[in-house]
Amino acid sequence: MNFSFTEDQLAIRDLASQIFGDRATDEFLLSFSRTDATYDDALWQTLGEQGLLGIAIPESAGGSGLGLIELCLVLEELGRHVAPVPVYASLVLGGLPIAQFGSDEQHARYLQPLASGAIKLSAAIAEEGMNPVLASSVSAQRQGDQWVLNGARSVVPDGAVANAIVVPASTGEGKTTFFIVDTAASGVQVTPMEIGLSKQRAAQLTLTEVTLGDDAVLGAEGEGQAVLEWLLERANIGHCALQVGVTEEAMKRTAAYVSERKQFGIPLGSFQALAMRMADSYIDVEAIRTTYWLALWRLSEGLDARAEVRAAKWWACDAAHRVVSTSQHLHGGMGADVEYPIHRFFLMAKLISYSLGNASQQLEQLGKLLAEDDSLGFRALEV
Repeated sequence: MNFSFTEDQLAIRDLASQIFGDRATDEFLLSFSRTDATYDDALWQTLGEQGLLGIAIPESAGGSGLGLIELCLVLEELGRHVAPVPVYASLVLGGLPIAQFGSDEQHARYLQPLASGAIKLSAAIAEEGMNPVLASSVSAQRQGDQWVLNGARSVVPDGAVANAIVVPASTGEGKTTFFIVDTAASGVQVTPMEIGLSKQRAAQLTLTEVTLGDDAVLGAEGEGQAVLEWLLERANIGHCALQVGVTEEAMKRTAAYVSERKQFGIPLGSFQALAMRMADSYIDVEAIRTTYWLALWRLSEGLDARAEVRAAKWWACDAAHRVVSTSQHLHGGMGADVEYPIHRFFLMAKLISYSLGNASQQLEQLGKLLAEDDSLGFRALEV
């Protein structure tokens, strides 16, 4: 395992940092939050013009032809600046599965305009982290040479602005098939919604007698479970990449604050109790980073990473809570101000932590994997 990035990867990270840093400043985000806008369309277009939206899209479809590592470096910078653009939903949830399982026609129809910023994508897989009692579903029935979809899916990330959504549907006999559903198609209803306190847009997707042809099927018919498992691993790793950026920036800002803020004439950071909390935050951030890097490396090498992904996401949920809570607490009254910058990091960290399964759910799934194959627990020693 090599934790050194190539010159090209470092250049991509620097470019993303520059673009997000120039646009998503504290002053801009404050003024933006006071408007009715949900997304920064100008920033989205800049990302397309600079090639970052096509980072993991094949060259044949107008992208750079790079991989998951490069995409995650962009996501880290997105998290570090808490930028209001639907990069994660479009590139990870929508772009990656279409690039991996889509036909040439689907690549041309969806990936080429995605790379330029002309469209946005998402995937309706939030139910995988919900209580089964609350989860909604979609069914698909074959009628001649067409498919008819009915049902609903909840909390589709950035679904309110998505031009197409990747949707898993039950096709009978315990089989699942994925479909690419254009949101402008007849029978498709997308209802905007907000996710908790984050004010990040999501959507309720309702399908009523939606008729699709075989050209809308993503991957092989009846093989949707394999597609779902593949996508969930990458979706969770994408969350970990975002969380590294969010928590590291929150920690750095807090360290700077307690170094400058004085009480009784001396910096807060000189108090032993506060210094220990910052040290704990540093350890937590590095734990998120290293477990995520291990899982990311295994995925990029085509290796089995089921246990590593679950472990990384657990750290991204559990440790992130401690980091951003410490950030708010050490900022005192300023940390409780919803317009103060540190509050945005707290909200984004919590959103990530409860998407596709919280810490307890990740630990439960990891336990099941280890119970099925205890060799997974010793695999890290072989790296």
